Formats: sequence, C-alpha cells, structure tokens
Amino acid sequence: MSAGQARETGEIFGPRMTLFADVLSVGVCTALVSLPVVTLPAALSTACAVLRGAREDQPATAGRYLALLRQRLRAGDLAAGALFLAGVLLLWADLALAGAGLPGAPLFAIVAAVIGAYAAVVGLRACGRPESLTDWRAAVGGAARDSVRDVGGSGLVLLAVVAAAMCAWMLLPLPLAFLVPGPLAMALTAVDVRMPPRRYAPREEAAGLHQDLTG
Repeated sequence: MSAGQARETGEIFGPRMTLFADVLSVGVCTALVSLPVVTLPAALSTACAVLRGAREDQPATAGRYLALLRQRLRAGDLAAGALFLAGVLLLWADLALAGAGLPGAPLFAIVAAVIGAYAAVVGLRACGRPESLTDWRAAVGGAARDSVRDVGGSGLVLLAVVAAAMCAWMLLPLPLAFLVPGPLAMALTAVDVRMPPRRYAPREEAAGLHQDLTG
C-alpha cells in the first residue's frame, strides 16, 4: 500500500471507505439530477467523469459533481436525453404489442429485447467515455465500436445494470434507491478505463474540459 493510500494515525476510515462514501454521494446527486429523465445521460456522464478523476487523486465529491454539471446541460445533452426517452418508449411500445398476441409475437419480443439491450449497452458505455462531456456523437460512435470489440466489457455493463436494478428493488423505500446510480457510474467508469489508451475527438475541446475537471 502506497503512502497516499495508507491510513493516517487516528483515522477511523481509510481512503477506500472514503471513496465509497463519495461514490454514494455522487450517486444521490445523479439520481436527483436525473429526475426530469431527459437529463439522465448528462447526469450519468458527469458522474463517470468525476469518478474517473479519482484515479488522479481528484476529489470525487458532490461539490465537484455539481461544479462540472453547471458547465453542461447544453442542447446536445438535452437532445441525448430526449433520444434516450424516445428509445425507452419505443421499446416499451414494441414489447406491449408483442404481449398483445400478434402473429410472430415471441420472435418479435426476442428481437426487440436484443436490440434494446444492445442500445442500452452502447448508451451506457457512451456515458462512461470522456467524449460525452463535449461530443455525444463521438461518444456513441466510440461506444458502439467498443461494444463489439470488447464483448466482455459489454457483458459487465449488462451485469452492472442488472445489479443496479436488483439493488434499487431491494433498497426500497425510494430514498435509499437514490444511492444506486453511484455504483453504476463506478462500474461504467471501470469498464471504460480498462480499455487501451486512445485518442478522443474532438481532441482540443475534450482535452480542455478534462483539464478543467482535473485541474
């Protein structure tokens, strides 16, 4: 254990416990910001960016989360949220039609579920990428490529979603379920940082905002 990670004399909780508490506080902020639904992609992307900064010993706190969020919620972020909401409604409508007993409904339901799962993986992996801070199109394009090249990581994303859903169900009443987005963001960040180093586009804008975040 390095000196930066060692517990100070008299310290009750070590750095890992402190990080865990910060993850939960960031998760509560993410849940609150996501309540309008269309802000969910920006909220989750911001959480991933804050947690990624912990690798450079940056504070993963609610204050830092809110400071970064104030630079966001631009038109592109809201458009991403609207697209997410439209996709959820479309999937719900497709599954409802399949459940109505239409001809070929079982096969249609399977195809719709597979497409929905793939779209969810791409969207979540996009939130975990640094490009999502400035360019959702680049983030989604990179996430689509990663979802095919890194099948194991895509499986981990699905497992993280299932675990988050189960935790939200077990942590009812609702206020406790607000803790769930933090661990989910941590999982998405971990899946992304395990990928080989790559160049981000647009490089200048992403690098500038990343410097603001980590500086």
